[in-house]
Amino acid sequence: MEKKIIAAFDFDGTITKKDTFIEFIKFSKGRFKLFTGLFLFSPLLILMKLKLYPNWKVKQKLFSYFYKGISINQFNKWGADFSALIDKMLLSKAIDSINLHKNKGEILVIISASIENWIKPWANQTGINTILSTKIEVDINERITGKFLTNNCRGKEKVIRLLEEFPNRNDYYLIAYGNDKGDKELIEFADEGYYNKFI
Repeated sequence: MEKKIIAAFDFDGTITKKDTFIEFIKFSKGRFKLFTGLFLFSPLLILMKLKLYPNWKVKQKLFSYFYKGISINQFNKWGADFSALIDKMLLSKAIDSINLHKNKGEILVIISASIENWIKPWANQTGINTILSTKIEVDINERITGKFLTNNCRGKEKVIRLLEEFPNRNDYYLIAYGNDKGDKELIEFADEGYYNKFI
């Protein structure tokens, strides 16, 4: 019996030209708030670039600064409205590849460190229904706590999340697309792996 094919795409820098985390902050909070936040956290951002402070911790601190206390309904509305901006950031070759896999009836997956709440609306409209990405915590009052509910979906976490969704590795042929070191483990885990294929 022929194996099913799974095509797993990173999101930021692979499907899109830009980092959607920064663009989402700009969209939902405005440029002034974005630049104020980046300035306040610039020492940590520098330490992260020097590999002296973990990527996920900086990301969670930034996320908490901008969104702690916001209602999840408001956040999801921003995510849905943000889809139109994502359309303007797409790499055309990535969309061609997505459509090719889709037309062949293969399973499409987005696996990303970005927050699922702004990936899902765009992905679902595009015909991609499996999103493995960073989830956020919400309190009993339906407000964002500022914490991540899951590990940041980057590096080896991408392989862990893929295997949670598709545990029988021998049952499928995996094609993976990425663009940086955060995709290394997934690409090495794949039967076919590609860096920067759409640039």
